[in-house]
Amino acid sequence: MFRKWQKKWGVGPRQLFLILCTFAVTGTLTAWISRQATLWSGMDEQTFWVWKIVLRLAVLIFGYQILILFVALLFGQFPFFWKYEQKILRRFGLMRPEKKAEGKA
Repeated sequence: MFRKWQKKWGVGPRQLFLILCTFAVTGTLTAWISRQATLWSGMDEQTFWVWKIVLRLAVLIFGYQILILFVALLFGQFPFFWKYEQKILRRFGLMRPEKKAEGKA
């Protein structure tokens, strides 16, 4: 499985390890921040559960995209994750499609 990812992403074993660490740290940090966001906003057991879910999902979805770039920077994997984020931004229509080089199909 790891070799398959190495081949797909065009990375060596060390870089794959750092990429996986980036994903792990970002996921854990985002989950922790989403929990803290509900506490910081004053939500408690009395708060309607939908509001808590909406806030946590917003942090998980949008916060993750921002945090992954910061964590990638710390792990020295920013170029890899910037390409990853550009694909996501293009899919959401928030970034222009990549221009194709002339002469290439």
